[in-house]
Amino acid sequence: MALYQNIEQTLLNLPTDTVSDERKTTLQPLIDFIQEKVSTQKEVRLNFICTHNSRRSHLSQVWAQTIAHHFNIKQVFCYSGGTEATALFPMAAETLKNTGFNIQTIAEGNNPIYSIKYAEDEHSVIGFSKTYDDAFNPQSEFAAIMTCSSADKGCPIILGAEKRIPITFEDPKAFDNTPQQAEKYNERSLQIATELFYVFSQIKA
Repeated sequence: MALYQNIEQTLLNLPTDTVSDERKTTLQPLIDFIQEKVSTQKEVRLNFICTHNSRRSHLSQVWAQTIAHHFNIKQVFCYSGGTEATALFPMAAETLKNTGFNIQTIAEGNNPIYSIKYAEDEHSVIGFSKTYDDAFNPQSEFAAIMTCSSADKGCPIILGAEKRIPITFEDPKAFDNTPQQAEKYNERSLQIATELFYVFSQIKA
């Protein structure tokens, strides 16, 4: 099924030519991991890990799942986790909503659970904060993608990970409660989308 129109339009307008050679080198291990799984017809399991599982890891999880669908790359399952559980930060969810994702709150509370849809007839991404080794996440044969440097330093070993890949992003949290908050969250979300679009565009089915 086609992506929601606004999301499709966003993807088509991503400036993938702005991905620097340095970032391409950083992204290459993820390309290699996905390609190897696709070539051997195995599930591609990606667990995006950040300290609090509240912002960058969720944005990465949602965009990776969406972009895999866009490129019709099957058997891709994206997850996220933290070194500790907090909550999916509301501005991160709001940023995705403003890009065209259909977001519903399934459960309220200190750590709300969200249904995040990118296409009408595809399964929702279930968004809530959890530790990287939560039962909701894969326990083996996955790539651990470290989206923040503190999680990368704080997790010397990710048990069960087949490969550990540091791809760090600046934290938009620095702009919380400032006039630039919405702009900076959107900027980070689009950077993540752009780099993941580049990654999946390199995969030969």
